[in-house]
Amino acid sequence: MVEPPSAAGYMTADELLHLSLPDKQAELVRGKLVVREPPGYRHGLVAFAIAARVGEFVRSNELGVIVAAETGFKLFSDPDTVRAADAAYISRDRAPDPPPAGYLPLAPDLVVEVLSPSDRAGDVQSKVSDWLIAGCRVVWVVDPARRRAIIYRADGSVSLLGESDALAGEDVLPGFSCPLSEMLY
Repeated sequence: MVEPPSAAGYMTADELLHLSLPDKQAELVRGKLVVREPPGYRHGLVAFAIAARVGEFVRSNELGVIVAAETGFKLFSDPDTVRAADAAYISRDRAPDPPPAGYLPLAPDLVVEVLSPSDRAGDVQSKVSDWLIAGCRVVWVVDPARRRAIIYRADGSVSLLGESDALAGEDVLPGFSCPLSEMLY
């Protein structure tokens, strides 16, 4: 059941957390609800492959935590913005212990966004911008259809990788490297 937004016409992160939209995915962008269809099969394969590779590296080096499956993060307040990542890494010193029940009120160190055929370029750029403004250090936007990735960094630099290039952890995950081709389907 969809509940009405608060009196000001904006939904809060807490309202989003308790919202029930069966078979849909939702984010909150500056207080406005954005509802999408669940991503397709290929998207899931690629998102899992990346999360598994990064997760294994993070666990084996005791660096922090990795989350997947459209985990929401509260990036801004008044009005609230809750963005969902396909995979995200949070360093050990920033990851809360125990984990909170709701949205974590911070930007991850690394965010992975896997594109779906229905994603619009402007929406993707807006999401990347939100991640970086909120404090994310690196955003990997992986495009399975074009077999490439675009790396956005907090310093404003951008790199385009082809499938023969490797995703690298840079200063966020020093020592991590994996050929993009091994994570594409």
